[in-house]
Amino acid sequence: MPEKKVYEPQFAEAPAALEAYADFVAVVRQLRRDCPWDREQTHESVKHLLIEEAYETVEAIDAGNHDALMKELGDVLLHVVFHSVIAEQDGRFTLKDVIEAETAKLIRRHPHVFGEVEVAGVEEVLANWEQIKNTEGDRTSTLDGVPGRLPALLRAYRIQEKAAGVGFDFPEKEGAWDKVEEEIREFRNRAEAGTDPGTLEDEFGDLLFALVNYARFVGVNPENALRRTNDKFVRRFRHIEQRLAETGRSLAEAGLAEMDRYWDEAKAAERE
Repeated sequence: MPEKKVYEPQFAEAPAALEAYADFVAVVRQLRRDCPWDREQTHESVKHLLIEEAYETVEAIDAGNHDALMKELGDVLLHVVFHSVIAEQDGRFTLKDVIEAETAKLIRRHPHVFGEVEVAGVEEVLANWEQIKNTEGDRTSTLDGVPGRLPALLRAYRIQEKAAGVGFDFPEKEGAWDKVEEEIREFRNRAEAGTDPGTLEDEFGDLLFALVNYARFVGVNPENALRRTNDKFVRRFRHIEQRLAETGRSLAEAGLAEMDRYWDEAKAAERE
């Protein structure tokens, strides 16, 4: 008798999709046997490429390019399968193990969907999620699940989310903003007093951390926000370079007033 599935039948994958998945895995396994480059790779040798593919996927999302997103997701999937096949050949685990473990985790962390738990909204879902995570494995801290290698702004955001999930948080966003203003004053006072660089760096870190916290309260992901601002700056700066090049001059030959004028020109063009 077939095992009863926890999900509704309408969500089951079609046979053609399952065949495509099986073909993909088979191709990766054959590459590991027959391609000299693929055969030599290890988890360590290709781990940086997984990070690169994740960032390229984010870029495709930011650009709203669905064709690029499809391709980049394929590259991310390749790395998931590739690492799993390496582990399979080493006798550690298989792709089936990876999928089954993740499926079980999703079901376990969504008792309001696959169990009898009732929730009033998103906040309760997130609170339950953190409580369940803290009972899993060998976690010794609520913050264990935040990777140390995340970009600093994103790591600060995730740390604060985790702490807030167990109740360590300002009751209202006003308290978070008061902390920002306090840190601004402390940083400025230290800077104007000629404080040593190490202490000044600590104070600036505190200010950034407070800003990230307030951003969380008002629904802004600071990593996404700064990435967009970086892209905006690059776009406008390149416009300045282009406009100067049209006159046969370099940045070194232009004055700040002229560069500001071209900067405002780029801003106006973006608004239009």
